[in-house]
This record gives sequence, structure tokens and C-alpha cells, in this order.
Amino acid sequence: DRAFLGPLSAGVAAGLASSVIRVPTEVVKTRMQTGEFTHAFTALKTIVAREGARGIFAGYGSFLLRDLPFDAIEFVTYEQLKKGYKSAVLKDERDLNSAEHSVFGAGAGAATGLLTTPLDVLKTRLMIQGQNGKYKNVMDCAVKIVQEEGAGALFRGWQPRVIWIGVGGSVFFTVLEASKQFYAPKRAGDAQ
Repeated sequence: DRAFLGPLSAGVAAGLASSVIRVPTEVVKTRMQTGEFTHAFTALKTIVAREGARGIFAGYGSFLLRDLPFDAIEFVTYEQLKKGYKSAVLKDERDLNSAEHSVFGAGAGAATGLLTTPLDVLKTRLMIQGQNGKYKNVMDCAVKIVQEEGAGALFRGWQPRVIWIGVGGSVFFTVLEASKQFYAPKRAGDAQ
């Protein structure tokens, strides 16, 4: 079904393309947040000098493990919420307005944020460990967290994550829909 596969593949493709920039940025950010570095450029230079490309792309696999499902889930959830509402509530009599896009964007973002929190925890732990890491890979990280801290540790930070991703989803999808409408080809006789 194109209505399902279109948003799914768009989310995955966008996530893959952006990961080349986002992972090094995320590595620098998380290492600065731990207090290891105080300046971004110094962090970047030092990580590359000490750890090479492997260091600056630390956690790349776990980043993709978090972000590809995130992007796919968020886009599909948004499209399904929108489609269901338009059909069941609006009876296909009109398109959604900005407020409705905003609400469904927030819902899709919040749900996706919650569902992917364990993947975010794994990504963060792998990125901040540095060259003498505690974890060998994503699976080792997950097992050690559950054994040492309990399964609940995989959901640490879920509340602020749900809030900021919900707000972000609200803004993102509202702007996305407005942009799609603005840039859509106009037919002769349509009001501009």
C-alpha cells in the first residue's frame, strides 16, 4: 500500500541521508554534555586525533537503530492518524487544517518518542563511552543495562523526550503540510 510505504520509505531515506552529519554532531554534543569537553571544535579535533573516524562515528549503528525506526514510525503514525481522522470524523468532506495537523504531529511525535526511548538510551551510552568503552556493541550494552540497572533504565529520560519530540512533531508536521500546500503545482484558475 503506497499510503503506508511512501511515508515509511521517506522517513528511512531521510534518516540515512542526515545521519552522516547528525552522528558526528551527536557524538560531540553528548561528549560535551558529560563534561569531557567544553568547546565543540576542540572536541571534534581531539576525538578525531585520538579515536579517528571510528570515534566521531561512535554509536553510528545504534544511532541508525534509533533514528531509522523513529523516522519510519513517526511518519507512518502521523499519516495513519491523519487518514483515520479525515475518514472517520471529517467523512472526507474537507482537508485537515493547521491546528489538526499540529495535534496529529504532536501525537505522532510523542508516541514515537516514547517507543524509541530505549534505543535512545543505548545510543547515548555507546556514544559517551569513549575509546575505552564498557560496551562492545548495542546488544552488549542492552544486556548490561538490564542486568546492572534493571529494564526500567532503558526508559530513563522518557518524560522530557516525549514532551520535546511531541512539540517538535507538532511544529514539523504543521510546517511540512503548509509547505506541501504552498509548493504544490497550481491549476489554472486556482486562487493564489
